[in-house]
Amino acid sequence: MYSYEDRIRAVKLYSKLGKRLTATIRQLGYPTTKSLERWYHAYERCLDLPRERICLKPRYSLEQKKAATDHYMSHDQWLATTTKALGYPGRGTLVAWLDELHPQRKKCALGKTSGIRYAPELRQTAVIDLCTRRESAEAVAKKIGVSRPTLYNWRNRLLSQEAVSTMTRRKDPPQTSEQATLEQQVESLRRDIRKLQIEHNILKKANEILKKGLGVDPQLLTNREKTELVDALKQTYTLPELLAELGLARSSYFYHRAQIQTADKYAGVRVAIVDIFELI
Repeated sequence: MYSYEDRIRAVKLYSKLGKRLTATIRQLGYPTTKSLERWYHAYERCLDLPRERICLKPRYSLEQKKAATDHYMSHDQWLATTTKALGYPGRGTLVAWLDELHPQRKKCALGKTSGIRYAPELRQTAVIDLCTRRESAEAVAKKIGVSRPTLYNWRNRLLSQEAVSTMTRRKDPPQTSEQATLEQQVESLRRDIRKLQIEHNILKKANEILKKGLGVDPQLLTNREKTELVDALKQTYTLPELLAELGLARSSYFYHRAQIQTADKYAGVRVAIVDIFELI
């Protein structure tokens, strides 16, 4: 059941976000894509929506909402873990359900250190420091303000199992027959750490250049935004690495790069014209 205010808010946000269905629904937590399209078409025709309330069957039942929020609360309070395990809902919808069914979780987070939600950028930095450290894991954890088990838990979540097993292997001198295998495992660890560094820098640049939050999913950015991130980081990482991490096709990158350069060129011409008129 959606009120007039709910529907008009959804339609205006949909228009503001460039008619991006997924982005609109993720931010609001409602409605379905078909409903939003229907509301927008009605709004286009009349420049308004009917004021009577529209009753629709909820997409998720109360039992599904409870199952999702219970899973979140009992699995370290990770949004991605719950949505991946259950296959639903979107992160924005899950947050709305948690606010409704578990409002006390915010108070717990303020009163207990264990409830603090650390930004993805901080977790990635911590794991990189752990893997490349010249000091003890205890010192790395203390510098960030977490416990050693928490630090290792972040490492296990962010790195592949093969890389983790390589780090925890006994440091006995390798036998000749084992040396090649060990070198392969070390190389796998290096690749994982580099991938983690790329993810970390993409999040950081998305925050600096695009003014996105540190928790943004880079895969959900527009191709133009991804192109801006690639240009900002291509002096540090190779183009294939950045394109693969952002899920951006090579042809799309060069297309949007040409569009951006064209826009910058005309912007420069406009500035020059303005300067000339000011001098006159």
